[in-house]
Amino acid sequence: MDVSDIAANTLSTDLLVVGGGIAGMTAAIEASEAGRKVILVEQSPSLGGAVARMNQYFPKLCPPFCGMEINYRRLRTNGNVRVLTLAEVENVTGSPGKLTVRIRINPRYVNEHCTACGDCAKACEIKRKNEHNWGMDETTAIYLPHEMAYPYRYVIDPALVTDPRLKACVDACLYGAIDLGMQPQVVAVQVGSIVWATGWVPYDATRLENLGFGKVPNVITNVMMERLAAVNGPTGGRIQRLSDGAPLKSIAFVQCAGSRDDNHLPYCSAVCCMASLKQAAYVRAQYPDADIYVFYIDMRTPGRLEDFYQQSQKDQKLHFIRGKVAKILAADGTGDVTLEAEDTLNGSIHRATVSMAVLATGMVPATALQKPPLGAALDEYGFLCADSDGGLIGAGTAVRPEDVSAAVQDATGAALKALIAAGGRSN
Repeated sequence: MDVSDIAANTLSTDLLVVGGGIAGMTAAIEASEAGRKVILVEQSPSLGGAVARMNQYFPKLCPPFCGMEINYRRLRTNGNVRVLTLAEVENVTGSPGKLTVRIRINPRYVNEHCTACGDCAKACEIKRKNEHNWGMDETTAIYLPHEMAYPYRYVIDPALVTDPRLKACVDACLYGAIDLGMQPQVVAVQVGSIVWATGWVPYDATRLENLGFGKVPNVITNVMMERLAAVNGPTGGRIQRLSDGAPLKSIAFVQCAGSRDDNHLPYCSAVCCMASLKQAAYVRAQYPDADIYVFYIDMRTPGRLEDFYQQSQKDQKLHFIRGKVAKILAADGTGDVTLEAEDTLNGSIHRATVSMAVLATGMVPATALQKPPLGAALDEYGFLCADSDGGLIGAGTAVRPEDVSAAVQDATGAALKALIAAGGRSN
């Protein structure tokens, strides 16, 4: 919904869902299609979360926008859901069944008249780092979050809104859609219960000093690799070295980069092994002769995912080395990188020099960085306890590390729990 659609500063609904990723969208859709009123709150300009940044799902290697488009359609055609983007929960008071939530809605600086024609961006001279592609390329100051954005509307980076050069964008818009004078709004929502689905962020790879990220060229993270492989990514889907655009002769995937490590993330993030095997398939599709190395502690591919692992093992140029990488160094003058690890199967030191290294960094729950309201209980790793009291129910990767399929199932259950916690409230 648009901020301009809010007739008063107080709203009322059965369920509030915080977080517009795959889990949050699922919870909102399932509850709304059961006949309940839902407000879905997302802090970024578009729904989709981490899934919108993916290239393909495993194990079928299909694009995530197939499923995302279905969810977007269900939201567009469902009158029971209100979507608030650029919105943040400031505080929550009350008790289950009678909660009051204060929400700040930040300005987009582009109103509902926007047709996403792109004329404003063509006229814009101001550049910014593109967070959708993890800063590997740039957009203009006024930009569309991505090709499947929901809502499908441009937005202006708030850090650049006072730049006088934006007048050229205003002048280029034939529809009067750009409003640089937009102000934040604060609304209060009376709600029965809350689903907290704020998702995750990748572990900060710069903290892994021995693995060279940010210091050694051509060391990237797994989330960056996902965008490199995407046709709407910074290289148009061509997997190449960032330093010089060179094609790959070889590549290494470093598992548990910071995970299962008491100095960083003590837990397993559940999806990294399969994500790296999937990304190895991306490389193989583009580079049939490239050597691919996977350094691992344990390969964790449970259940139906084991078939994907076994299929990967048939690749004669895909080498599995059981050992945790101790260090990554630049290979002098070539742009290549050298990895060193002890092969724990035979006790030898294994060194590999490759065109690029990919660090499989783990999941950090957003709740570990910003605690949820109502004194909701967190476990020792910062994940929201599934049985949290107070009318706030966790969903998806806010509760545990998991893949997309598990997050969808978990969110469906969370929606049911939240509606029960709401105590039959109806509007």
